[in-house]
Amino acid sequence: MNDDRSHSFLLVPPSTQDWMQGALSARVVLVMYGDYQCHKSADVYKLIKGIKRDLSASFREDDLCFIFRHFPQVQIHPQAQRAAQAAQAAAAQGQFWSMHDTLFAHQQKLENGYLVEYANNLGLDIPQFLKELSKPVHSDRIHEDIEGGIQSGVTTAPALFINGNRYIGHWRTTELMAAMIAARR
Repeated sequence: MNDDRSHSFLLVPPSTQDWMQGALSARVVLVMYGDYQCHKSADVYKLIKGIKRDLSASFREDDLCFIFRHFPQVQIHPQAQRAAQAAQAAAAQGQFWSMHDTLFAHQQKLENGYLVEYANNLGLDIPQFLKELSKPVHSDRIHEDIEGGIQSGVTTAPALFINGNRYIGHWRTTELMAAMIAARR
């Protein structure tokens, strides 16, 4: 259960600047604040992927938009910020979601050598990737996500918002799916 309930609304609305799967005009817009080194974030992301598969039968393709926003908790996950930077560096080469999935799948291995290996496996331009990773090129973008989360009351990851409302139920398929279906506009 998510016990961070200080705010109940998303104060930074979804935009085309977000990393999204689906259209902003979807009937359900699900925003996740996550941390690549946090096992709960990985579990919730797996849960969302499963729900997206399950809902594909009852939802049309334009019914659901999933948005991911960075919320690295560096005080407890020292490699989370670097992993978020790796995702952003991959995004600069059109591979955000591939790197995103890889980081969650291998969240126990987020040291620099592994990040380069993942980038290489995705076919990224390694010198460019390393250049962006060695300098905090994408720190502002990550910081914007964190600040937006804080404005909306997020203090820990994962945190979910469904159509702008904080999801405070249990992290279980049936409950989250029911909340998404109920939220359809």
